[in-house]
Amino acid sequence: MATRTRTRTRMRSRDRSDIGTIAVVGAVCAIVGFFVLGIVLGPLAIIFGWLAMGRSWRGAKSIPAVVAVVLGAFDTVVAILWLAQ
Repeated sequence: MATRTRTRTRMRSRDRSDIGTIAVVGAVCAIVGFFVLGIVLGPLAIIFGWLAMGRSWRGAKSIPAVVAVVLGAFDTVVAILWLAQ
């Protein structure tokens, strides 16, 4: 019987599919945030992307996680500028 290697977090263990799902949800939040509710979905995308990256910039990162962080930050800045008008 093969055992699966899991990474321990504070509360529970997550496998690769959970991390990939969080990264994709973050990327979707960032993309949808450009069109609706950017002030809400932008920070959510940053949070989801950061969690999917393992709360660190070191090591190999999944592309959707980095996209979520970068687009979420851009989306948040654009939403703040739009609200400041």
